[in-house]
Amino acid sequence: MTFKVFWIIFGLSFVTALSGAMAPGPLLTYTIMKSIKDKKKGFLMGLWIISGHALLESVILILLLLGFSFILQNKVVRFIISLVGCGFLLYFGISMLIRISRGEMKADFLDTKKNIPENQKEHGKKAFNLDNPILGGILVSMSNPYWWMWWASIGSAFLIKWGISLNNWHKMLAFFIGHEAGDLIWYVPVAILSFLGQRYFNRKVYYIILSICGVFLVIFGLYMGISAFLDL
Repeated sequence: MTFKVFWIIFGLSFVTALSGAMAPGPLLTYTIMKSIKDKKKGFLMGLWIISGHALLESVILILLLLGFSFILQNKVVRFIISLVGCGFLLYFGISMLIRISRGEMKADFLDTKKNIPENQKEHGKKAFNLDNPILGGILVSMSNPYWWMWWASIGSAFLIKWGISLNNWHKMLAFFIGHEAGDLIWYVPVAILSFLGQRYFNRKVYYIILSICGVFLVIFGLYMGISAFLDL
């Protein structure tokens, strides 16, 4: 594998992961609440939580690759998985852009603590009352249906498209590092700012970044769909 391919896989994996990480969800709520709650080490919560998240994803990645050893030899199966991944990428990308244009993308976590919806507060207290942030990162990730759906569709299609396998560890490393870097670059600053009590982010900048991610998902989805037909 060339140095160029390594960074292409890393970059695509990074932006895809970042677009998912920035969307409000249970892991984001858990990170904010843990960062605020821990008065001494709250600024480290983003790092510990994503460490647990990454540990879980390393396991699911290896399991998927072990199961793909024979699937990669079947063009029809590869075609179907690629199309499913393409469909989910287009759906998430287009729906993200539509919600942003309509002002429907939730961004309550960007405001001060008092503006977090009460249902999120209660949900966090009851479901996310986990002392160990690494274990919390694992359990909260597993509790999110979107996480399972992402790996079953987009993640699987990504692995097939770029020929990522246990035998080609360079590609696997590029994909995994890029994916986890996309999570870290969002969750670590969120945890630090939450800990410091400076939780007011600029909504305009947030929406611009999300829009860029949405456009990327659409382009990547189209590319994956077209490639699926070309590979037949």
